[in-house]
Amino acid sequence: MEQAALTQKAIELLKELISIQSFSSEEDKTADAIENWFKAFNIPFKRHLNNVFAVNKHFDKNKPTLLLNSHHDTVKPNSAYTRDPFLPHIEDGKLYGLGSNDAGGALVSLIATFTHYYAEENLNHNILMVASMEEESSGPNSLRGLLPHLPKIDVAIVGEPTLLDLAIAEKGLVVFDAVIKGTPSHAAHPNDNNSIYNTIEVLEWFKNYKFDRVSDALGPVKLTVTQINGGSQHNVVPAQVDLVIDVRVNDKYTNGEIAEILKKEAPCELKERSLKLNSSAIDINHPLVQSGIALGRKTYGSPTLSDQAALSCQSLKLGPGDSTRSHSADEFIYVKEIEDGIDLYIKLLKGFLL
Repeated sequence: MEQAALTQKAIELLKELISIQSFSSEEDKTADAIENWFKAFNIPFKRHLNNVFAVNKHFDKNKPTLLLNSHHDTVKPNSAYTRDPFLPHIEDGKLYGLGSNDAGGALVSLIATFTHYYAEENLNHNILMVASMEEESSGPNSLRGLLPHLPKIDVAIVGEPTLLDLAIAEKGLVVFDAVIKGTPSHAAHPNDNNSIYNTIEVLEWFKNYKFDRVSDALGPVKLTVTQINGGSQHNVVPAQVDLVIDVRVNDKYTNGEIAEILKKEAPCELKERSLKLNSSAIDINHPLVQSGIALGRKTYGSPTLSDQAALSCQSLKLGPGDSTRSHSADEFIYVKEIEDGIDLYIKLLKGFLL
């Protein structure tokens, strides 16, 4: 099929996906729609829960495998929407609808690209296409949970809105719960160990703390106190104050190292929630990146998290759309961005696979 016709079909698929509610863990109907695409092109596929995946026609277990991945779940629409989030509508070149930008545009562009190369012979890599579930919630059945059911992956493109620039690194995430203790008492009595006052010093410590290693692509580790909770009534000094600390980790540290450092140095009790969401990176000299650079695309480091965190191989984040539109009211993607996305993916892989 000619690229223009394939692109039009991809846009129609995106409209269909927008029209179907697919909150995380509720993606069964969008999975059905993606199945129907593969059936229409006579491409064998497999499904695990609401994850749908397929390999190229001439898959060879002796060759390395390139993963193409994006997700078909969405967040819930926020209260500021003025349009029906499930009504796909094109206006002034913008395709409106929940999940259009994050990450429907990238998903259908990757599916179209996989379809374009499906029957190609003599590729130097296999191609594995995965349309995954539960990305937005980092759920147990997301790409991370699917990996044991997939062939070994050597390198990956994860489709997210990047303005079609090459995100060659992505920050990881560790969330910590902190406890600042004190002596509970009646507010009318003297108390030199007030947990709320003790929090002042701890907050200053977190505000001023700096990690030594700075990444060329991702900059420094970013540590932010995002929640504070303490006390229940006006005349009682609480026994403790609870904080939540959000740490965005560059590719110079593992999440385990971050946890070890903070738990040793922080002036309070700390407990990490999970160490699974590690930073990701791909060598700028990797042929996949070089293929993109040759096409005039810029490289950068991404502060936002994606399913790259589930992968142990080198991975590149790349896709049509703009990350700043993600989770916004009246979400949209430009139709031209999808057209350009498919064109770029096809050219990028031509420079890498052939």
